[in-house]
Amino acid sequence: MENLIQVAGIIDQAEADLLVGCGVDWLGFPLRLPSGMDDISESDAHSILRRLPADRAGVLVSYLTDADEIAKYCDWLGFSAVQLHGEVSVTEISKLRRLRPDLGVLKSLIVRESNIKELLSQVDATQEHVDMFITDTFHEATGARGATGRTHDWSVSAQLVARSERPLMLAGGLTPENVGDAIRAVRPAAVDAHTGLEGLDKRKDLGKVTRFVSEARIAFAESQAN
Repeated sequence: MENLIQVAGIIDQAEADLLVGCGVDWLGFPLRLPSGMDDISESDAHSILRRLPADRAGVLVSYLTDADEIAKYCDWLGFSAVQLHGEVSVTEISKLRRLRPDLGVLKSLIVRESNIKELLSQVDATQEHVDMFITDTFHEATGARGATGRTHDWSVSAQLVARSERPLMLAGGLTPENVGDAIRAVRPAAVDAHTGLEGLDKRKDLGKVTRFVSEARIAFAESQAN
């Protein structure tokens, strides 16, 4: 799990095809959101997942907290990995690992002001049960735990990279303009973008995605060389 690029918020087959064509490795599908405002229907997500090339992965971006429910949902739709953004207990994460040892499990670490000690504790408590962590940004005004379009203090993510025995995916306000600097500052194993790659029509923009992938690949290569 190194030098991976994920783009989340897939809305239809055409957008999925665009991302695959641009070299995006993982496609993220936020579903059963607390707001009830999913970007895509479950049936359409299932159809896209069935058509993904073997070297790409579909990731469920989930706020579910029950291991049995998460496992069954991933089985039903055909996800190969799940990104846990809800308040999932260590017990449930451990249970999910037992239920689906083949399922990639990513645990979110939501960065807010002055919570580095809490995040370090989360890493220590959960890393034996997960495959990767993902840092994202908390929105104080809305309470959103990710998909805010906002960056956070990258030095926090860098500290988490240094602490964790698992790889880390960096998310939160990443764009073609800042992804290179973000990778150089944090040295993550992966990056994730969502709203930063959308045009005014809320669809992923070909030019933005192409540049994002290019800038990320260049920065990953530089980080490995240093």
